[in-house]
Amino acid sequence: MGRKEIVCSWKKPINNIKDVFDFKGKMGSGSFSEVFMVREKKTGKLFALKCLKKKHLTHSNLENEINVLKRIKHDNVIGLEDFYESRTHYYLVMQLVSGGELFDRILDRGVFTEKDASLVIKQVLEAVDYLHENSIVHRDLKPENLLYYSADENAKIMVSDFGLSKTLEHGVMSTACGTPGYVAPEVLAQKPYSKAVDCWSIGVITYILLCGYPPFFEENETRLFSKIMRAEYAFHSPFWDEISESAKDFIRNMMEKNPMKRFTTEQALRHPWISGNTAKDLDIYHSVCEQMERNFAKAKWKQAFHASTAIYHMKKLQVSHREHCSVTPLSLPHIIVQTSSQTDLESLGTSNDEALCMDPNGNPLHASSHLACIASEPSRGLCPPIRGHHREPNYLLAEPTEIHSMGSENDTSFMSSKRS
Repeated sequence: MGRKEIVCSWKKPINNIKDVFDFKGKMGSGSFSEVFMVREKKTGKLFALKCLKKKHLTHSNLENEINVLKRIKHDNVIGLEDFYESRTHYYLVMQLVSGGELFDRILDRGVFTEKDASLVIKQVLEAVDYLHENSIVHRDLKPENLLYYSADENAKIMVSDFGLSKTLEHGVMSTACGTPGYVAPEVLAQKPYSKAVDCWSIGVITYILLCGYPPFFEENETRLFSKIMRAEYAFHSPFWDEISESAKDFIRNMMEKNPMKRFTTEQALRHPWISGNTAKDLDIYHSVCEQMERNFAKAKWKQAFHASTAIYHMKKLQVSHREHCSVTPLSLPHIIVQTSSQTDLESLGTSNDEALCMDPNGNPLHASSHLACIASEPSRGLCPPIRGHHREPNYLLAEPTEIHSMGSENDTSFMSSKRS
């Protein structure tokens, strides 16, 4: 059986990709592709190079990703710079971002306010508004796909990962896809849906930014989906006591169950919490981070794959250029990955009382059967058992392992080969 080919008029044939780029380090890997930090020999510019073997094309989202990325160019969207093809591989030359994921950055800040959250969401809205104007729905907006462009304090937010995105032809879609916890009610109900699903996801992200925990939480996925379909969430005391009514109003409009009544990106950008001065300047860092560390845990195992690699190589290039001196490589955190069974918890000295503490939604925070990571800091402990989406350490990777399909109707242009 012959290889499936990507038909693209602007792809560049190449015999050896190393004729064009110097490889500086591996930034991530998935089931079907790998991402490397590379330096273009001609210009000296740094990029992220996504490499996919042609024999794996039928199992990846690459063609869909390319078809979307080649149409868009926005300051807050990670761009596709070039596309190469060899006899055995496809290579996507992506804009390099090195500032880390949204939640990780917040945990590192030391100070965080509603105004900071508002600025983040405004940038996301501007990017998604641009996508919607160009008839593109992202369909998998979540914190992991919101990256900072650089380590600079005022770095911009970049939207990434377009493997599940879709170009609208008739205004509605029907394939059930996305990430549990961020997916809209109409998707779970297997109803035809529109770009309003992205606005729901932005509402969920906003909620988490202001309290540190998700609006919907259940160990059982069926009960989780049931809560989402009923739009059953609340602003719990004391976590929301200091949050402005304007912020809550914004979230209510974004997480409106009825997609016809839900805010569009245009309406959201006009809301006073985004465009006005109603976002409070009160520091909520400690309350947010306490919950964020409990529910999401700083993803050091992902940083080991991309952030440390990127930062090290960029610092090395920068220092060698400016000071002509050597650089000591950044040390990677000591990580142990294991299944958090009851036996594991006992061996770690975790009592039943600790394992069964309640989250703000009134759900027990006991360990799930998913993989848990133990970081080097004693206070970090097990990554909390948030029910949702486990993904391999990766960087700009969009692969079938990220898909949570809940049954679908005819949407043959999107990943039909991925359905079970």
